Amino acid sequence: MKIAVSAAGDLLDDQVDDRFGRCPFFVFVDSETMASEAVANPGSEAMGGAATRAAQVLAENGADVVLTGSVGPNAERNLKALGVEVVTDVSGTTVKEAVRDFLDKK
Repeated sequence: MKIAVSAAGDLLDDQVDDRFGRCPFFVFVDSETMASEAVANPGSEAMGGAATRAAQVLAENGADVVLTGSVGPNAERNLKALGVEVVTDVSGTTVKEAVRDFLDKK
């Protein structure tokens, strides 16, 4: 499974960013190997449509699930239409810890 995490930086040890559409990076983590790849979020500085651009990044990178602090209703609708599971209320932790917590609950 490919897990996307809204992140403040581009590393597993960086903090989860509470914002979905405006986070600086998405860190994509392979659930089996914990290998990761960061992708800059083009929506982070967009004047409008940030969440739509962010959802597109997740779809283009094959995310199965996204871990984030919060997602607006339009973004959540877009993500679900793309087949991406949305997990919110993830905050105060690193990307690596968030992924491990998610996997432990699965």
